[in-house]
Amino acid sequence: MMTIAAARALSNDDVCFVGIGAPSAACNVARLTHAPDITLIYESGTIGTAPTVLPLSIGDGELCETALTTVAVPEMFRYWLQGGRITIGFLGAAQLDPFGNINTTVIGDYAHPKTRLPGGGGAPEIASSSGEVFITMAQSKRGMVKDIDFYTSFGHGRGGIHRQELGITTKGPTLLITDLAVWRPNPETKEFEVNSIHPGATREEIARTCDWDVKYAASVDETPPPTAEELGTLRELKARTDAAHAGTASKRGSKDG
Repeated sequence: MMTIAAARALSNDDVCFVGIGAPSAACNVARLTHAPDITLIYESGTIGTAPTVLPLSIGDGELCETALTTVAVPEMFRYWLQGGRITIGFLGAAQLDPFGNINTTVIGDYAHPKTRLPGGGGAPEIASSSGEVFITMAQSKRGMVKDIDFYTSFGHGRGGIHRQELGITTKGPTLLITDLAVWRPNPETKEFEVNSIHPGATREEIARTCDWDVKYAASVDETPPPTAEELGTLRELKARTDAAHAGTASKRGSKDG
């Protein structure tokens, strides 16, 4: 449901800075269904890539082999991302607050953290330079918190026009897709509100798995379930991916032996 909902939010004209995992699946489902001309860009520098299977990492050869071109990482960030050529950037989060601010650095005090996380990588630049940011994550009280422990990627700050006050001209987080609902920021406060609830999910479940006080849009719909085409495309993509990666693992195993 998360993958399909994210795929539907993409258009044929989008230029997407794609992450590995759910964002990659969503972008490629969109490319294989309603948005065949979408431009997919991965952090390793591959532009216009059209993988037949989902990559294991941004360094997967599948990306370079199917790309229109591959550029150096500094060019990817300076010219393409910071140059304002990316319309949609996908991000995940270890911690997310109601205003779309993301923490992927530490849990707890920075000097004496309970857990040290992977860090920002290119996420801070994606958050500030992409035209819009889509966030995907599973709901939990540990992940969706009132206050994040560290600002890795800036969303809407304290809400309202805080982002604009800091001179950031892009829209910031405009969509949050979880395993239970689709959220969008309130036009005025910029606090995330539930816009649609996935089939089978309930308001009680959404509240139980979120640490902040959940707010709802004036009109809340049920997220349309996947169509036969969407579900078939995703299943075929995952089947090809599993088969390709199983073959790779088998070859590696034989070499090791």
